[in-house]
Amino acid sequence: VNPEDARRMRDTGLQLMRRVLAVLQIFAVSQFGCATGQIPRTFWQKDQDNKDFSPLVKKLELSVERVRQLALKQQQQAEHVICSSELQDVPLGGRDELTLAVRRELTVALRDLLAHGLYASSPGMSLVLAPIACLLPAFTPSPRAMHPWELFVKYYQAKNGQAFVESPARKLSQSFGLPVTGAVAATPKQSLLAAIHAVLTEHGPFKRSADSELKALVCMALNEQRLVSWLNLLCKSGALVQTHYQPWSYMAHTGFESALTLLSRLSSLKFNLPVDLAVRQLKNIKDAF
Repeated sequence: VNPEDARRMRDTGLQLMRRVLAVLQIFAVSQFGCATGQIPRTFWQKDQDNKDFSPLVKKLELSVERVRQLALKQQQQAEHVICSSELQDVPLGGRDELTLAVRRELTVALRDLLAHGLYASSPGMSLVLAPIACLLPAFTPSPRAMHPWELFVKYYQAKNGQAFVESPARKLSQSFGLPVTGAVAATPKQSLLAAIHAVLTEHGPFKRSADSELKALVCMALNEQRLVSWLNLLCKSGALVQTHYQPWSYMAHTGFESALTLLSRLSSLKFNLPVDLAVRQLKNIKDAF
């Protein structure tokens, strides 16, 4: 078969497939009220037991309060340090304890709440199975769980984050240590894209876990006092929320409002958290060789 005949056969086959899917969709809509892009209720039935998000909100509230108390304690200790001789007597445990609380408690609680009802959408499902999902509910695949860090990466990709961060003007400014945006402060969107890029660049080569990358991002957000504004950008990204959150999820149901209110208790506090704990030792080993 010559290339031209093969192309015609392929085009004919695609046209037939489109017609068959169109007929099946019309039949499904007329008989079962199921259209493309709509997922039958049975698709989520096995997850209905996980609808209650109140324990997750309570867990976040407790972690926020613990981090707030530790941060206040650390700031009070710093204010009482008058000279370097007294600095030696200040225990470093408070700082370590704060870092651990942020990484192991606050970030985990935030991760679990962001993960409530979060799933990885399948293009194949929407294009092929959706028209007949009502006809074959038993064969509909279960949605794959998605880590919240992946949602940040998808936001970064949707907003062309790499192109923004690697723009010539930005690189030139960074090379000479100049403010990237001149006298104008970076917007929350710009700072979020830059932060995600930094985490990907720093952690990617060492194949760190999604948990480690999310912890780094949360630490950066607290250091820059932008945790609420960055999360708010994610919550207002309608396309991401509609595509990756189940209708009963905390995000889709509440818009993440109560969580943002809780996290705002940390907005006025100053943090200086390490953001490379997961890769610091590996970087040192790499530098040694």
